[in-house]
Amino acid sequence: MNEDKLLLGRIKDLARRSYEGNYVTNTDFLSASELYEVNALCAGEGLMTGRNQIEGVDFVIYGGPEEAERALICFLPSFMSEAEFLASEREQGDIISTILIEPVNRKFADELSHRDFLGALMNLGIERNRIGDIRSSASKGYVFVLKEVAGLICDELCRIKHTTVTCREVSVSECDIVPEFCPVSGTVSSNRLDAILSLVYKLSRSKTAELIKSERVFVDGKTILSPGHELRIGNRVSVRGFGKFEFEGSSGVSKKGRLMVSVKKYK
Repeated sequence: MNEDKLLLGRIKDLARRSYEGNYVTNTDFLSASELYEVNALCAGEGLMTGRNQIEGVDFVIYGGPEEAERALICFLPSFMSEAEFLASEREQGDIISTILIEPVNRKFADELSHRDFLGALMNLGIERNRIGDIRSSASKGYVFVLKEVAGLICDELCRIKHTTVTCREVSVSECDIVPEFCPVSGTVSSNRLDAILSLVYKLSRSKTAELIKSERVFVDGKTILSPGHELRIGNRVSVRGFGKFEFEGSSGVSKKGRLMVSVKKYK
């Protein structure tokens, strides 16, 4: 409860500062579940005065690349629209910096994972809430961070595992690594969450129930505790320790009366 009060106080303070100073203010990076919690708390306290407005101040959820998992809540001044804010950020990166990290010698470079990049950044003393999404491939990585820590990373990060790397700031539009996914389809008895989880991850219904009960399953950022929760088209499901997928819906009914469904499972 105290944490909720602190969070609400922080959100109200940022909105007030943006309104009174007429400039952009922003939170640190928040996960999908944290963003959902902020929205629920603000709605519960009557702070939502519009679809994307808190206490009369417009805000934008922005994380850098499209479909970012981690994002900021950015409060806008009266003279700036959402479109203008996004255009400015994509061109200048005043709030979120995009850093390209590449090995000096690709021939002798380690194959670096998301965990390797994150570990190297945190070893510099950078807190997790200063770091947004990390997108990596076999040859490079893009990290999205608050502008205030970009200089430290570019100056100090020179090695990840056994690989010597270089870092430089680029525009967000230069990030050419997009999330990859594979299609999964099959038949289920219904759109129940436990049934879809069983199909996607090839788990027993008892195992999916255990995952849900242990608060490891999130739908659009919200922790779901009911195995019978029905998924809708476009729902994004994240299962801690297993990955995530997007529910695409059903395409019909099989001869045995079962729903034919499909999802996009992210690699």
